[in-house]
Amino acid sequence: MPLVTSKEMFAKAYDGGYAVGAFNVNNMEIVQGITEAAGELKSPVILQVSKGARAYANHTYLVKLVEAAVELNPEIPIALHLDHGDTFELCKSCIDGGFTSVMIDASSKSFEDNIALTRQVVEYAHDHGVVVEAELGTLAGVEDEVSVEAGKESYTHPDEVEEFVTRTGCDSLAIAIGTSHGAYKFTPAQCTRNADGVLVPPPLRFDVLKECIKRLPGFPIVLHGSSSVPQEFVKMVNTYGGHMPDAIGIPEDQLREAAKLAVCKINIDSDIRLAMTGNIRKYFAEHPDHFDPRQYLKPARQAVKDMVAHKILYVLGSDGKA
Repeated sequence: MPLVTSKEMFAKAYDGGYAVGAFNVNNMEIVQGITEAAGELKSPVILQVSKGARAYANHTYLVKLVEAAVELNPEIPIALHLDHGDTFELCKSCIDGGFTSVMIDASSKSFEDNIALTRQVVEYAHDHGVVVEAELGTLAGVEDEVSVEAGKESYTHPDEVEEFVTRTGCDSLAIAIGTSHGAYKFTPAQCTRNADGVLVPPPLRFDVLKECIKRLPGFPIVLHGSSSVPQEFVKMVNTYGGHMPDAIGIPEDQLREAAKLAVCKINIDSDIRLAMTGNIRKYFAEHPDHFDPRQYLKPARQAVKDMVAHKILYVLGSDGKA
């Protein structure tokens, strides 16, 4: 099947109590690893491209890589999504360039300015058969060109969501309930420590999520910054020359609980980066004489595939839902 929008994906996910994974892509191995896992597990999937990834890999290269994945996986629905578009011009360029979904992130602006910019993108996107994700509330952390200092983030106000969705016409809404971008989602001061001295992050604000669901019955909710930062890969990175002290993510059981509610799209990026980097560092340490990129990118690609398969099965619950 050709590239699809996320509209039908989200309708099925909402009714089925699962979420669709939105995985960031910026090279061939990542695209291959994600779509091979989704294809084998018969899961819908969203491949998303940030502004930074688009600058790194070039729009045309990325679109063609995704088109190849679609051709090789004809039995699963695949959407191509712009992650954190920050201007109308960027969203328009992606819409005109073959994306089936875009996000306009005007969450740093005032409520009225957010509505105005989101509405502008929605009108153009809908005229071209493309769906739009918007955002209310801001997440802390760093991801590509998105950076919000810890302490400057803000939870979504449930009393604003109905007016926002009605006035903008957006198709899905990213909300802030305590997730965070990057591999350092929380400072040690924001966490507690268990008996082994391991950091334990604060729980997600399910009260905010449930109130938003109450205000927007049947409407797809999105969670950004939802990597779990598996400690096995943090340890692997650190063991083989890296330095990632106190890297911590969102507990997977909390994400699974969110997926059973109205969260239809869960964004995952840092976990893929960690899996790739950890395995590449390990390979270099074990094979110092190797220099062919295919030698170390092959296990890196497998690590991506294994990570995505794990997320589909145990976090998203989207296996067999293609």
